[in-house]
Formats: sequence, C-alpha cells, structure tokens
Amino acid sequence: MDDGATIPAVSVTGMDGSPIRLTDLPLPAVIYFYPKDDTAGCTREAQDFSVLSADFAAAGATVVGISKDPPSAHAKFAAKHALTVTLASDEDGAACEAFGVWGEKQMYGRTYMGIERATFLFGRDGRLVRAWRKVKVPGHAQAVLDAVRAL
Repeated sequence: MDDGATIPAVSVTGMDGSPIRLTDLPLPAVIYFYPKDDTAGCTREAQDFSVLSADFAAAGATVVGISKDPPSAHAKFAAKHALTVTLASDEDGAACEAFGVWGEKQMYGRTYMGIERATFLFGRDGRLVRAWRKVKVPGHAQAVLDAVRAL
C-alpha cells in the first residue's frame, strides 16, 4: 500500500461480533495489524495504544488493532489486560490481504504464514499518510501519535 492510497473497502468484526467497515471509520484513522492476542509483543503494543487512547481521541484519531484472532479471543485479551483500544477480527484474511500484511515469516528456523506487524495512518481525506512496516513495539504508539498530531 503506497502513500495516497485510500482505505480498502473491507470489513472486520468487532469484539461484540458487529461488522466494522474500515471505510466508515472516523478520520483520521490509525489501523494497526498484529500477529496474535496475548503474546508478549502484541500485548505490549495494545497496552501502549491503550495508554495513549485519550491522546489519540483528543487529536481526533480513531485507532483499531486487527488480527486474525476471533472476536471472543479479543474480548478475553482486552479484559485480561484492561485494554481500551478497539480490537477487530479479520478471520477470513480479507483486510490482511488488502493491506498486504499477510505473508511468509520465520521464527526459530521455522517458516510459516502470518501477519506482519504494521501500522497505517490515514488522514482526514481518507488517504494513506504513512505506513510503518515491520514495527518494533517500544515507542511505536507514541511515534504514531506524534504523526497524528502533525497532520
């Protein structure tokens, strides 16, 4: 996905089972993809975005975290860690494919398919302002907030 691209017209599922059409998100919008609920890096990332959720809201930005975990897993994950960020499920992989974050990964010498940790910032006009690929979690949520504030 290149700068200037529009939000793909795909839907994901909220923790309550309701559909979330990404093109209907209030703008600006931060859409971040993460591999799996309740793993160390994904927990830290969701906690970091949650700690800053009031700051994102004050800047007028919507934040949605997406993985392929089912809505019930998201609900347990959010409750366990007191997360305030919106989490959504992409069980069919349509959003992952549309954003180009589904691909081959390697860990401990094993190759498998999975979600690349990535974040996308869409401006008030619905166009991609910035993409962060292969995200390193420490400091990332703050960097995204800084970019939102710079819009």
